Amino acid sequence: MGGLGAANPRGVGSLGSPHGGWRRAVAPFLAEREKKSYRSSVLPEPSVPGADLPVRAVLPATVDAVRERGTAVLVAPPGSGKTSLLPLALADALGGTIIVAEPRRMATRAAATRLAALVGEPLGRRIGYAMRGERSGGTGLRVEVVTTGLLVRRLQQDPELRGVSAVVIDECHERHLDADLLLALCVDIRANLRDDLAVVATSATPDTVRLSRVLGADEPAPVITATAALFDVATEWLPPPLPTPLLPGGRVDPRLLDHVAAVVRRATAENDGDVLVFVPGEAEIGGVTRRLAGQNVLPLFGRQSRAEQERALAPAATRRIVVTTSVAESSLTVPGVTVVVDSGLAREPRTDQARGLGALVTCRVSRSSADQRAGRAGREAPGRVYRCWSATDHARLDDHPAPEIAIADLAAFALDLAAWGAPAGAGLALLDAPPAPAMAAATELLRRIDAVDDDGRITERGRRMRSIGAHPRLARALLDGAPRVGADRAREVVAMLSDDSGRSFGDDLPARWRALRRGEDRSATARWREETKRLGRGTATGGPSGGPDVRGTRGVPDDLAAGIVVGLAYPDRVARVRGSGSATYQMSGGTGAALDPQSPLRTTTWLAVATADRAPGRADATIRAAAPIDEQTARDVAGDLVSTTDQIRWDDGRVVTRRVERLGAIVLGDVPLADPDPLLVQAAVRDGIRRSGLSVLRWSEGALALRERLAFCHAHLGAPWPAVDDGALLADLEEWLGAELASVRSSRDLARIDVASALRRLLPWPAAARFGELAPERLRVPSGSEVRLAYDGVEPPVLAVKLQEVFGWTAAPAVADGRVPVVLHLLSPARRPVAITSDLASFWKRGYPRVRADLRARYPRHPWPEDPLTAVPTGRLRPRG
Repeated sequence: MGGLGAANPRGVGSLGSPHGGWRRAVAPFLAEREKKSYRSSVLPEPSVPGADLPVRAVLPATVDAVRERGTAVLVAPPGSGKTSLLPLALADALGGTIIVAEPRRMATRAAATRLAALVGEPLGRRIGYAMRGERSGGTGLRVEVVTTGLLVRRLQQDPELRGVSAVVIDECHERHLDADLLLALCVDIRANLRDDLAVVATSATPDTVRLSRVLGADEPAPVITATAALFDVATEWLPPPLPTPLLPGGRVDPRLLDHVAAVVRRATAENDGDVLVFVPGEAEIGGVTRRLAGQNVLPLFGRQSRAEQERALAPAATRRIVVTTSVAESSLTVPGVTVVVDSGLAREPRTDQARGLGALVTCRVSRSSADQRAGRAGREAPGRVYRCWSATDHARLDDHPAPEIAIADLAAFALDLAAWGAPAGAGLALLDAPPAPAMAAATELLRRIDAVDDDGRITERGRRMRSIGAHPRLARALLDGAPRVGADRAREVVAMLSDDSGRSFGDDLPARWRALRRGEDRSATARWREETKRLGRGTATGGPSGGPDVRGTRGVPDDLAAGIVVGLAYPDRVARVRGSGSATYQMSGGTGAALDPQSPLRTTTWLAVATADRAPGRADATIRAAAPIDEQTARDVAGDLVSTTDQIRWDDGRVVTRRVERLGAIVLGDVPLADPDPLLVQAAVRDGIRRSGLSVLRWSEGALALRERLAFCHAHLGAPWPAVDDGALLADLEEWLGAELASVRSSRDLARIDVASALRRLLPWPAAARFGELAPERLRVPSGSEVRLAYDGVEPPVLAVKLQEVFGWTAAPAVADGRVPVVLHLLSPARRPVAITSDLASFWKRGYPRVRADLRARYPRHPWPEDPLTAVPTGRLRPRG
């Protein structure tokens, strides 16, 4: 079904029938159920505070579904107990360890703490948790709560999950990328390795059709729904007096924060209970908190210290205002809340695949997210939600947020797929297929940094990158940066790049590094130091040296060391200033970028850009974080983007030859080319003619006439006579004009070309021998004159001749082997047409008498015989009498 099928040829056959191993594992529990009704030894009795939640009523049905099918989907609203009670019930029913995968670190720690409190034990005894860089509990845990990302990495190392009886994937409705991947890997494991591994997905929304189908494999997994008796939540619509809450560039208008703070003050005056305020990010949390100074305001976000988070999540005796982000929509429970103030905004990852830029974008929430937020007010008592938008705007919101797989950078995801043996997700049951352009961009990046081979299979270097536990770009920077700047400094810079919350330090990355070392922001410095240590542990085996700077790297200044590491991570964002004194840069990936006019980096010629984002409608991105480098460093860190090409092109009527050296889109050097390749010169001239059109050639009357005769033959005789319309001639320039182009250097040279001679190369052999017969240039008329035929492509040719010269001609001539009659324009003595015909017999009989009557008196010296068929044809005048 996926990568496991190839890596583990045993498949299901080693376990017997698809459910045989499962039934053997649960047989003791099935026998126990025959003796007594469903009871629990780990799950607290309903009398225990917090244990009698709505989901408790459906636990027997959920456990039964798991026993019978091995999979289930539990639908329950936030706060109904699915995260806390379901794992304990499964632990009682199945034995072994129950792993609960949470989408966020804060939710992981909070869920484990809640579970331990329910069973009346300290964390780490039977209930534990694990996340990157942090762990509580060792072997023998009954329930372990982990982040989804950590569990994905654990599965890559131990797909059998020895000792684990069930995996609960929590909050699947949020559609995080790691959760989608984890679900697909668990389905693959059940199909190919362990049919006895139970997998339960939980969701806070009832939209579970695809989830049930993917999880159930052969048939949809059972869906069990718990209903929570929520209290009524009244809705207040309070839009701010703004045309839009967002400024150009996606920044939140400070006036919106003023409005949110005012709404909070109104809400506290009109209601009892705690207030939960939703804003898009940390900066906005700080802005609202400052505006509510003097009140009991508690911020809640992912990068806080554990103590700060626990303070915001713990019940309190005094009224409080908790200001948070989307993190509290569904995966966390904040007790005591009866009022919600919702700014209506969220921050989501977005990736510009064409430019290789990624950013957290501020956007409006979806209706389902707004409903999740509002529901927080009705858990414990009737509540109220104050929405900072109008009911009309609410109707225009998207139904659901976009799944992360559709909008995010997929490089780490693609590396996980390659490590699993399923490049691009081939054979895996993903809820949504990754977008082809995003997956192609991710795979190309992994190839460039040698993480996967040409077939998309992970390389040994790619496995070392995965073991680091960072984005592939940062892992590459750590592996290749250590020999250049020393392992310690490489780890410190990568740890700094891993934390995107440092905008308060400005766009100067070396200055940010120095501030972290000094501990100016204690919380940020603590996170940075912990991540630096973790990177050291991750590279202890198979990675760069974990010791001090290696010999030869001490002489690299810190500012340049930061730039080297950033450039190795983002070679496509190496940038050079566009002009002296300019604050705009050209990035090697092709996108322009601009510094803040007040940036301390403004005088720097070269930058390694770590973060840049581009607002809709703007050509240039805005540089958010960068480090100074020099040209030599740029050539080193982005060496695979350096190329030298000979450019020979037609420009403004002349051939321009240059030798150009580039670093991606940045021109490093541009000098005249002394001895250009003649074939490339001809190609440039041909390109210039194609862009300018055939009018750049000098078309003589003979060339135009020849072209019309060829067009006539092609139209009436077909092959082998060639087409000579503009499109055909431009397409075949090399065939008919190639020889003349070798000496062309300008439009004046083009004007000297004998186009008629060049066109004759198109005459097909041996049919060309009859060209003069099939499309004659002139025709002999009865007077003996040779009169030129006028051709006009598809139309029959025209013979313009004085009427007296065709006396005695009974039928008009024909060309093209007699297929096309010539059209006669019979002219008066003043050479004006008096008749146009291809039927001479009819003209002599009916038209000539009228012409004779009209013209004989006006032109008496010209013959006007009564019988033109017997008259002598002549082009001469009669002598005067």
